[in-house]
Amino acid sequence: MCGIVGAVAERNVVPILMEGLRRLEYRGYDSAGIAVVNDGSVVRLRRAGKVIELQNALDDSPMKGTTGISHTRWATHGVPNESNAHPHMSGSDIAIVHNGIIENYEELRDDLKGKGFEFTSDTDTEVVAHRIQYHLKKSRDIVAAVKKTVAELEGAYALVVMSANDPEKLVLARQGCPVVVGIGLDENFVASDVAALLPVTRNFMFLEEGDVALVERKKITIWDSDDKLVERAAKTSELSADAAERGKFRHYMQKEIHEQGAAVARTLDGRIANGKVLDAAFGPKANDVLNVTKGVHIVACGTSYHAGLVARYWIEQLCRIPCMVEIASEYRYRSPVVPEGTLFITISQSGETADTLAALRAAREMEYISTLTICNAPESSMVRESDLVMTTNAGPEIGVASTKAFTTQLAALSLLTIVLARRAGLGKKQEAALVAQLGELPDLIEQVLAMDASIEALAKHFADKNHALFLGRGVQNPVAMEGALKLKEISYIHAEAYAAGELKHGPLALVDEDMPVVAVAPDDELLEKLKSNLQEVRARGGELYVFADPRVHFGDRQGIHTMRMPAMIQDFQAPILYTIPLQLLAYHVAVLKGTDIDQPRNLAKSVTVE
Repeated sequence: MCGIVGAVAERNVVPILMEGLRRLEYRGYDSAGIAVVNDGSVVRLRRAGKVIELQNALDDSPMKGTTGISHTRWATHGVPNESNAHPHMSGSDIAIVHNGIIENYEELRDDLKGKGFEFTSDTDTEVVAHRIQYHLKKSRDIVAAVKKTVAELEGAYALVVMSANDPEKLVLARQGCPVVVGIGLDENFVASDVAALLPVTRNFMFLEEGDVALVERKKITIWDSDDKLVERAAKTSELSADAAERGKFRHYMQKEIHEQGAAVARTLDGRIANGKVLDAAFGPKANDVLNVTKGVHIVACGTSYHAGLVARYWIEQLCRIPCMVEIASEYRYRSPVVPEGTLFITISQSGETADTLAALRAAREMEYISTLTICNAPESSMVRESDLVMTTNAGPEIGVASTKAFTTQLAALSLLTIVLARRAGLGKKQEAALVAQLGELPDLIEQVLAMDASIEALAKHFADKNHALFLGRGVQNPVAMEGALKLKEISYIHAEAYAAGELKHGPLALVDEDMPVVAVAPDDELLEKLKSNLQEVRARGGELYVFADPRVHFGDRQGIHTMRMPAMIQDFQAPILYTIPLQLLAYHVAVLKGTDIDQPRNLAKSVTVE
């Protein structure tokens, strides 16, 4: 969601801050701002809208400074406008940027109003700025003022504070939201995501929960939640500065759809040998944990939740152990019963999804045997806080609508299924056959991507529609759910998914000639059932768009548009491969409708607030 970039250097940091904001645009935002220390005071510029609006304002009114902070905001408190945009200030000397939500801000706001502070925004962030100013008047120590302020805050936050009276210092605080320090040569940087700082450094230090840090040009000082001086290890990021460039593609989403063959190959690389999945792929302790695993509980949000639903079919069918899958925001607010021997699994693209991270932390206090995170961000909070980890190695995913994150999560979950199934009696030949199916995936993905032009032509049937229905059966039902999610996310067409057998229990009432119905039809044991369900649609005048195995025939009847998948796809491969045409369909429909594909309205890439 919101993005933070800051810097302390000898050079002008404004270009660094602006490039950092551009690299964080994928997170979703509605306003942007920048502030620097210049000649003993803070100079600030803010604009509603995209980063380009802020850049245009900078072109008209240039600013420079060697210490600065910047921010892209996704509205939580107050409408998206310039007054509510960050950085927020108290007086002319304190400026802050903030990710997260301060839950007790109204109480603090009333108290500050009673002390004579005036507010110019509707945000919870301005409360923090004034609170720091209030404490600073007593201590004259910016670090002490920040520590006293965060001790009063309830909620989640990543804070970066700048004072004109301490022009070569940035003070950071973290609770529930990520913030990293980028280490340079006689200069240092801060950000909410390493991607923002890759042009200037690849060395990073990650703050932990409750940390407060003082970042200076040549020094970084960190206090933990007990106010003890601590050191945090520096790590070198494996990401390259150009990893997030769009290249020849029109949109990041398009690029990421077409990267899926290589991305899935990276997920599998080094984790399979001699027809066998390596237990060590999940970490050095994996063997001991998996040997005693009697059940699995998967918690995730959005697209990652759909990946978990696919895994449930695989795990229960092949491993013969129970698998529960739950939306993280719901899991947090009930009292789950933990069966003996249950492994807790979180799935997340960013590793910072607020509800999923909170669920992981809650689970660590329960009777699960261990925790496992499947994630695309090796430096993320979930990775650091889980016992076992499998990184998907998908590479940066900039488009808000997740694509390669989903297919690589499925690849990772397929590896997990195999290692669990081995313990349930899966034979060497069976395992080798499943591993062979996985090895074929990169080439098969390229064959499916070759359908792009045909799907682009098909998209014209959807461009003037307001609603769509997606159908699947069995393991393809979550694939249908993911297809519907993609279409609604980026084209703004209302789309819903149902298990095809549920049609007659309600959704069939919606079907008419203006309701396109999309179905995924692999040649599996539920095919004949699906065919019967689709005939129910045709009988009501519904227009059918079916992505089908080459062996599956629906006839050439009017109202049925069949898209032939390019290969004889086997069961274990099907969820990954049948997802890709639905991603392409959503993309091309959105292009025709002219929507903001990479940054759809009201959505954010990394949901770091509840």
